[in-house]
Amino acid sequence: MSENNYIAEFLESDSYKIFKGVYNDFKSKAIEEYKFELPPLEYEEFIEAVQAGYLKCIVLKENEIPTAFLVYTTSISESIELNIIHCLGTEDEIVKIKLLIEKFLEYTESERTTKVVTYPMLSHQSVFTADISKYGFKFVGLAVLRFFTDNASSERILESMKLSELQEGYKVVGYNNSYKQDLIRIIHESFRDTQDALFDSRFKSIEGTTDIINKIVENIYGEFLPEVTSVLLYNDSPVGFALSNVTGGTIGNIPLVAIDKNHRGKGYSEHLLNRSIKTILDWTKLDKRYFSEVNVTTETNNYKALKLYRKVGFKEDYCYPQAYLLPKK
Repeated sequence: MSENNYIAEFLESDSYKIFKGVYNDFKSKAIEEYKFELPPLEYEEFIEAVQAGYLKCIVLKENEIPTAFLVYTTSISESIELNIIHCLGTEDEIVKIKLLIEKFLEYTESERTTKVVTYPMLSHQSVFTADISKYGFKFVGLAVLRFFTDNASSERILESMKLSELQEGYKVVGYNNSYKQDLIRIIHESFRDTQDALFDSRFKSIEGTTDIINKIVENIYGEFLPEVTSVLLYNDSPVGFALSNVTGGTIGNIPLVAIDKNHRGKGYSEHLLNRSIKTILDWTKLDKRYFSEVNVTTETNNYKALKLYRKVGFKEDYCYPQAYLLPKK
């Protein structure tokens, strides 16, 4: 089939009605095929988000009928977040993907002079890797690990952990806002030279890291859980953190774990994770608040982190390529 049969353009009001079919096809596959933790927006809510400018949608039409689309946003991040590319069926799929990507790059050309494009290529989207690499995208492999609260094996692993002794002056406590500046400093110093900073350049500066932390503790990236968040103190000063929030109704998440470089190598990350997971398990058992799982994400080649999470009781669920496109020079 010729590319000339396709037109890629922004979704406009005159196409809302006929676009509903391809959107609902995506919606029906979001959980199983695209690993969404929560069901996506209802169609009417999606259209409202597009109209308000929170989401931008490029639709590909074949003889005026929408058969694929791409959604991205710039409203909640310093980056351009490419959220999803979905096709109705697999016919001419790669041709459609290329046309959508090319139109996306055209529409975002001016913004991309200062912003990184990020694209988590979850599930089926990973088959696009070779094709979008031709447009300059680079990739980091990410692994998602889960600790299910009803998994007896994981709980046994957690309970049987042999933690190192906390040396004199150290203790692990919950979070309060007086620790925020230390949190920002430690996260910045721990992540500024990591692969995370490739697709989220905010880690490279104190100002950017402040934005990340503000969005976590102010509930922008999900409900923040200060009681579950664990803080390592040395002589009552914060030197380590394991942040905790809720990314779905019953899904806990540990987005960042970091310890000041002067206090590493003592096994204290295990103390932080152990406390956070046990707090969630206790809340669930005591009916204080129900959690079905806790998840973490780390690079597939970060063997130290993978070993740490396995030791606590996390099990690897799936991996995906995190694509990123650096700003144009």
